[in-house]
Amino acid sequence: MRKIYIYMVCALAATTSFAQQRTLTLDECKKLAAHNDPYERNAELDVLAARAQKQEALAEYFPSVSATAIAFHSLNPLLDIGVTDILGTSDAAWNIQNYVNEMAPQYGLPTRYQALQHGYGATISVMQPLYAGGRIVNGNRLASLGIQAAELKKSLQHRTTDGKVEEKYWLVVSLQEKQKTLDSANELLDSLAKDLDSAIGAGLATESDRMILRLKKSELASAGVQLRGGLRLAKMDLFNAIGQPYSAVRMASGEEKPYIDDICLSDVLDGLKQPQEYYIPEEQLAASMEETKLLELQLEAKELERKMVLGETLPQVGLGATYGYGQYIGQGSTNGALYAMVKVPISDWGKASKKLKRYGYEIEKTRNEKDYLDAQLMLRARQLWINLGTAWEQIQVADESVNYASDVCRRQAVQYSAGMITLSELLQSQTSLRQAEDEKINAQIAYRQALSTYLSIVK
Repeated sequence: MRKIYIYMVCALAATTSFAQQRTLTLDECKKLAAHNDPYERNAELDVLAARAQKQEALAEYFPSVSATAIAFHSLNPLLDIGVTDILGTSDAAWNIQNYVNEMAPQYGLPTRYQALQHGYGATISVMQPLYAGGRIVNGNRLASLGIQAAELKKSLQHRTTDGKVEEKYWLVVSLQEKQKTLDSANELLDSLAKDLDSAIGAGLATESDRMILRLKKSELASAGVQLRGGLRLAKMDLFNAIGQPYSAVRMASGEEKPYIDDICLSDVLDGLKQPQEYYIPEEQLAASMEETKLLELQLEAKELERKMVLGETLPQVGLGATYGYGQYIGQGSTNGALYAMVKVPISDWGKASKKLKRYGYEIEKTRNEKDYLDAQLMLRARQLWINLGTAWEQIQVADESVNYASDVCRRQAVQYSAGMITLSELLQSQTSLRQAEDEKINAQIAYRQALSTYLSIVK
């Protein structure tokens, strides 16, 4: 039994040491989320796809090369002609045909010419576009805009993910801080219990006071159970969002999957500065938003698309070359050629003009939407600043409430010691102090979240 006891003590010490090593900061949580969040990974894939599309558009500048090979064998010659097939069915033609029919066998010659029953050949062609109505240039510009848009969407998704992580993170921190407040209240009750035992022994208090104190301890114990349960659920929500492994059962935990209570968040709520130290002009804040830049890219992309439609109505000029070998009639031979191509669309002009008009309407529509959304983004920048100021004012109000509740609690502690008030009144003042401290924690968390949202716009 002694050996078992020593082993349990050592295991408990090792577990405690292990728990101290499991701390996460806000930056670490953000990095984990950026690595494990599927939407962040998909945004990165969108950037890679946009870059690949840019390379695809860049290839249009270079000549296109193609190779063709052909071989055939027919049941009968594809070319089968005689004299009458060339000269017709005149008397002279028939006389020549009869002469050929008579003399050809003497020399071992056929009376008809047959060819192309089998053959093969191979050709290489090169085509270099010289002018395509500006569609190649504008297509590459459009692909470059696609990369910028994908990167902005990735940044926007990163900002969204960070915002969700911070919201979940500070919820856990607030519950951890409330746990400290609850622990302080329990310590105060333990101190009161010791004083109460002395007071009852001296006849200055009754057993009813002891019952009231026990009821209060039971109330705090119940609140502690609910708080610990809420803290575990909040941690689960955070850890699932960032991809942090954990175990909800201590017996099933290990180094790879630590017990959820052994993972703590290290950030605290102290060191908050007033909003004026973070102020950014609202025009600069609105211009820094990814949404503003995306609207600008969207308008520019529409204008480039219209130019590409215009390019469909313009001539296309290209220079080509071909070289090959073939054996179809007689001995094989090689040959090559250079050629120029000019393609002028004629029948598509009417259709293209209507298409240009449609794109003009879409550009105007996009411009109207951009003007409206620019105003909405400016409104959002102002709202973020107001929310930040409101959250700061809430902290000041909550801080005053805590100071007032602390002062009342101290005075009533003195009055209780002097027998001027009952234990119930003292406990009520302590409850009011704990509630005021919880409200201050909530106000500090709200300010942290408002500040993170405000500053994330210009990152």
